[in-house]
Amino acid sequence: MPTPPTSENRAVAAAILPLVGGAANVTSVAHCMTRLRLGLQDRSLVREEELRALPAVLGLVEDDTYQIVLGPGTVARVAPAFEALVAAAGPSLVARGPSLVARGAAIKEARKARNATPFKAFLRRIANVFVPLIPALIGCGVIAGLNGLLVNMGLLPGLTAAVAALAGGFMALIPVFVGYQTAKEFGGTPVLGGAVAAIVVFPGVAQIAVFGHRLSPGQGGVLGALGAALLAVYTEKACRNRVPAALDVLVTPTVTVLVSGLVTVFGLMLVAGAVSTAIGDFAGLLLSGGGAIAGFVLGGLFLPLVMLGLHQALIPIHATLIEQQGFTVLLPILAMAGAGQVGAAVAVYLRLPHDPAVRATVRSALPAGLLGVGEPLIYGVSLPLGRPFVTACVGGAFGGGFIGLFHMFGDTVGSTAIGPSGWALFPLLQGSGGLGMTAAVYAGGLLTGYAAGFCCTYWFGLRGVGGSGTGPGAPEAGPGVSEAAASETGTGSSARATG
Repeated sequence: MPTPPTSENRAVAAAILPLVGGAANVTSVAHCMTRLRLGLQDRSLVREEELRALPAVLGLVEDDTYQIVLGPGTVARVAPAFEALVAAAGPSLVARGPSLVARGAAIKEARKARNATPFKAFLRRIANVFVPLIPALIGCGVIAGLNGLLVNMGLLPGLTAAVAALAGGFMALIPVFVGYQTAKEFGGTPVLGGAVAAIVVFPGVAQIAVFGHRLSPGQGGVLGALGAALLAVYTEKACRNRVPAALDVLVTPTVTVLVSGLVTVFGLMLVAGAVSTAIGDFAGLLLSGGGAIAGFVLGGLFLPLVMLGLHQALIPIHATLIEQQGFTVLLPILAMAGAGQVGAAVAVYLRLPHDPAVRATVRSALPAGLLGVGEPLIYGVSLPLGRPFVTACVGGAFGGGFIGLFHMFGDTVGSTAIGPSGWALFPLLQGSGGLGMTAAVYAGGLLTGYAAGFCCTYWFGLRGVGGSGTGPGAPEAGPGVSEAAASETGTGSSARATG
């Protein structure tokens, strides 16, 4: 159930609405963990400068939907108030006539054709499968960490078993939720996707032998559930196109579950299980053998992956590692990219004392950056300036190298959930060296990323100190970030940030 909006949330929604063209320009309203996502008929009606100036707005991102970054917690309260304001407008949604609708659709299609590729679109849809599951992953991850603390301290022994069940119940059934969300995202019947994916975790599969190998419940994990649900979607669509309408309600669900279920049991679970095992083995081998070098590369390349939209491919990998090992060792390293951004932003703030616009952006975006919400710093500071984006990547690389080095020495640092980074990741940390050591290594990585990002940006990221962002002596975009990339950030690139 949505959080009831307060008067402050209503005021934020009321301030945003006219700046996006009013209710007549809004075709859809949704939100994720940090962003208000709006479908707009005509994006040229958006008054971006005024929108960015609102204290509650942390950044803007233009993608398939127009996304206003409000931050975790805030967006869940503002979105219902905004939706209520749009709904109250009623008939005004169509008052502008079909010509404007057509113009808005043309603008949207033009942007999609320029910024999207089939591969990136597929990755985005895969990410959309897992994003709704993140709140449960975070909640259960925090509960698991709390339970571990209670067990280690010997407190409340009669309660720890119940707390462990609360933390582990969702993870035990996560393939069912993945199947449901996959079918929903790809146009099938969600409950059929969940039903087929449930086969993956059904205890009875332990009685089935395939090619001489006995199956085990959970074999294939989230990847198997994802594949099973995709197969169910295509089976359902094929069946629905061929079955008479009078028999559809009986035949289509039966055939969908039977065909995709049998393929899952006698083929997909084995393949997905092998892939899942390979992912876990590779992640462990990469950091155990590569250590600091692997961490350096991963931490340094994450922001470019974000800019290309390829980071979405990591979400199923994180989910697989969490399901297999209880935590993902990749997320804490990749989170160091956000630390590099924070260090770079502080350096920009100090090096540009006479640029009030940039300094105001840094002041408003820095708290979110410390908590792992990276969009405001990326789109408001580092990318428009050019070189600080590169030096922020260097900061992230050093932070990742720090954590990778300790991993090589046996002090593994992982996260029990996907989503938060920065200081917000501390409640979700889990590793091989105990809670204290794990937290110390992660904190050391953050401090290393801050320091490296700051030093690289302060000494190499800016060419001189200008009185304004556009005046003589102002920082120039450096190599590695094109003018096109910098201009895209002015309208909000399609990339995602670390938060």
